[in-house]
Amino acid sequence: MAYKFIDKYREKGARKRLVELLMKKGIEDEHVLYAIGKVPRHYFFDETFWNQAYKDIAFPIGEGQTISQPYTVAYQSELLHVKRGDKVLEIGTGSGYQTCVLLELGADVYTIERQEKIYERTIQVLPYMGYKPHFYLGDGSRGIETHAPYDKIIVTAGAPTVPEVLLKQLKVGGLLVIPVGNEQEQKMVTILKVGENDYEKVVLDTFRFVPLVGDKAW
Repeated sequence: MAYKFIDKYREKGARKRLVELLMKKGIEDEHVLYAIGKVPRHYFFDETFWNQAYKDIAFPIGEGQTISQPYTVAYQSELLHVKRGDKVLEIGTGSGYQTCVLLELGADVYTIERQEKIYERTIQVLPYMGYKPHFYLGDGSRGIETHAPYDKIIVTAGAPTVPEVLLKQLKVGGLLVIPVGNEQEQKMVTILKVGENDYEKVVLDTFRFVPLVGDKAW
């Protein structure tokens, strides 16, 4: 597959303005802002829609999925408190935009996607861009047990409840960030694993994600 990737002053200027907008919306983590400023979001769009790439909106990518709103990506990334070298499990690769932000933050990313068409596209695009996470095709609601435990887990789709299997795949001291609610809107939830069976849960702001589909979800 041939890709036409152009990243010049216009695109870099648009990213700079996006970062400034995210700062105004309350994103403070300088590492997250730097990562957002580095990842060329327009590469995830058909060239016809490049003018939409640096607006703070979600955008359809096919198969009923979307590339997340930049503010949502920044918000979840900030909550995750990624340290360089952290092993991070991402549930829902989607376009790969959040994946790239995690990689820019220095994470060792294991990412899983259930939609085969989206998966096949993403495993070609990201390496072409120079990003190399560990890709998996499958039911993200079950995690990836073979590489557990993880320092951090991020879920990029709305779940009806917190899948117990994901909590089991966290290290003690590890953090899970997941939107939980109904299929229309969810509350962002962080769960810190403080012991083998002990957790600290914080419920935060309201968001709207596509549903997390799978054996342990919808």
